[in-house]
Amino acid sequence: MSNEGLMTGKIAVVTGGGGGIGSAICVSLAIAGARVVLTYRKSEEKTNEVAATLEGEGHLVVHAPVEDRKALERLADQVKDRYGKVDLLVNSAGVTRAVVHEDLDALDDDLIDEIFRVNWRGAFASIRALKSLLASGEGGVVVNISSIAGTTGIGSNVAYCASKAALNSMTVSLGRALAPEIRVVSVSPGWVLGDYSKKIDATYLQEQIDKTPLGRLATTEDVARAVLAAATALTATTASIIPVDGGRMFS
Repeated sequence: MSNEGLMTGKIAVVTGGGGGIGSAICVSLAIAGARVVLTYRKSEEKTNEVAATLEGEGHLVVHAPVEDRKALERLADQVKDRYGKVDLLVNSAGVTRAVVHEDLDALDDDLIDEIFRVNWRGAFASIRALKSLLASGEGGVVVNISSIAGTTGIGSNVAYCASKAALNSMTVSLGRALAPEIRVVSVSPGWVLGDYSKKIDATYLQEQIDKTPLGRLATTEDVARAVLAAATALTATTASIIPVDGGRMFS
């Protein structure tokens, strides 16, 4: 089934649009007909490269770190002036670093603060900045890119898991609070093949595949399809967490 035309005339903002998952989402949305606003924190060149590959016209790249409230306010002004609305906000910006869970001293305060500042507060701040544009017209959709780490407690580090649990809780809270004008959902991947998985030992990665009921790990395209479905097909869904994990939540 073709996705072409599903989002014709729609405006989508994707934070962290130059990342592995973010870029796949941008590609999928553009194929579906959306005009995409890609934001970045540091990866200006990579984000511009992604934008240059997108189908259609009218896309925009904006420097708007999600931990910078003023930058997000400027983003909202730019989007309002250029497009007049936002139909979909995808909170894909995120940070982490591998720290074994039992090594509490290695999980330093600066890393903890950065993870929550970007992964949780950044998503909240992005919604806050774009709320009025999302609520205009036919109403909008927010998709937060979470992780099954928020449910399993198994992930790159303890703070990362906690930040995704907080993101899921916010999804439920705002799904209720912003209804009916704005729907809010989390898309929650498990292992995703991409830049991060390339750094992992191949034997360990195969063990994860073998333990997954579907017999494979998710791809960035799988996540992008879930985002598109949440935005266009699951119109009665809000305050919900949608797993993209091949049927395996726990290790």
